[in-house]
Amino acid sequence: MPPPTLPPPAEAGARLPGKHRSTQKTSGLDHEPKLIGVGWWLTDAPAWLASAALHLTVLILLALLAIAIDEDRNLTLTGVFAEDLGEQLIEPQLDLSAEIEVDELQQSLTPEFLEPVPLPLAAPTPTQISPNARALTSLLDIKTPGAAFAGREEGTRIALLKAYGGTERTEAAVLAGLRWLRRKQQRDGGWSLEGRYANPANTENREAATAMALLAFQGAGHLPEGKGEFSKTVREGWEWLLKRQQPDGSFFSEGRNNHRYYTDALATIALCELFGMTRNNDYLLSAQSAIDHLIDGQTTVGGWKYRPREGNDLSVTGWVLMALKSGRMAGLEVPSEVFEQVTEFLDNDVSRAEGSQYVYERSIVFNPEQPPAMTAVGLLCRQYLGWPKDFVPLRQGVDLLLNHPPEWIDRRRDIYYWYYATQVCRHIGGDTWNEWNGVIREVLPDHQVKSGSEEGSWSPVGDRWGSTGGRLYQTCLSIYVLEVYYRHLPLYREGVTIDGK
Repeated sequence: MPPPTLPPPAEAGARLPGKHRSTQKTSGLDHEPKLIGVGWWLTDAPAWLASAALHLTVLILLALLAIAIDEDRNLTLTGVFAEDLGEQLIEPQLDLSAEIEVDELQQSLTPEFLEPVPLPLAAPTPTQISPNARALTSLLDIKTPGAAFAGREEGTRIALLKAYGGTERTEAAVLAGLRWLRRKQQRDGGWSLEGRYANPANTENREAATAMALLAFQGAGHLPEGKGEFSKTVREGWEWLLKRQQPDGSFFSEGRNNHRYYTDALATIALCELFGMTRNNDYLLSAQSAIDHLIDGQTTVGGWKYRPREGNDLSVTGWVLMALKSGRMAGLEVPSEVFEQVTEFLDNDVSRAEGSQYVYERSIVFNPEQPPAMTAVGLLCRQYLGWPKDFVPLRQGVDLLLNHPPEWIDRRRDIYYWYYATQVCRHIGGDTWNEWNGVIREVLPDHQVKSGSEEGSWSPVGDRWGSTGGRLYQTCLSIYVLEVYYRHLPLYREGVTIDGK
């Protein structure tokens, strides 16, 4: 290939196209032409063209730099396997497939031979009831306030009824009794001991009458809420009774002076049950106020009688203790010292025969042949205060009760005694309960009024305290006795069978 040729030189005096060129005289030559090169761009190019070129160069460099940065975003790692495992900075992976032991509180099956129960009011942990309805207590503290009243719920109530020897006949008697109470409710919502029925009491106390009636309804699980057969009756009863509570927590306003703490205890039991069963905080302050009022009336000896901090008798103390225990079961505040003082009263004032028998008050001369009503009260108090099931004085006292079974014989009948003794035997369970229950579940339905205006009630005529309490008192306590299968859960643990075997 021939070498490239240069363009011929311009003639002297010729002009470059597009631009007038000034000339200089150099080395004696005039108008010598100049080659166009980079120097010309630097010296003779217009200012705007030089600036544009400079900025374009800068933009090109920035673009190239951006491309280089974008390409560097891809990170490449090279793995190298070493012979030795170095220090590991990441925690080892958890093995979730392995079994992990966790401490868990749960209801367990009870062995054949039972240990003493130091906390008899401990409620069962929430669980489904066993097939034979043996709702159990345990050594655990109460975890769910109100759990001790769980037996009154519909499904549990029916199961417990069957498991502990209740029958369709006993339930029919309860229902008839409640219907009688509903018919005797007064227009203002309360009840009366001197109401319009045969054989009323010889004195009036409407607060006590209303509290007793409400306890009968609540014992079978009937509450103010809902639309059940007795919901309206219970709701109106509570509307009346709560209006009667005094600023100090008391409910007593009329009647004989010896009615004061009977009235307050009955109303407090009913109110604590209501709060415990519903967990409705609308009842909380009233219930705690009622509890505080009872505590304030305790004597230094440890009991109660007719006036605050004056006198002690086992009958009043028994009702008050049940009220305080109902408060505890509902989750209310009751200091343990109160129960310790009751124990001292039982030990020092009314306990006889090494704790197997009891008298009304300290001044009573002990008579082994006396009616066992006070012994039944004392034994139930001991059970609620923690005596073990197989404690010898308790078993000896229970044997005494079994020697005085329920009999419908005038002047020997005592529904007050039956009420307490039934609970004692129910908590003991086993053969003791079967023997007692075999009698009481027949006697009461047999003698319930079957027709007429008093159908469903029980006559107080012939009962030891019949004239004092009257027909409403007699009927309410009879209903309590027939609700014993589910009204409270048993205080002691019992054996449980699976599938009824």
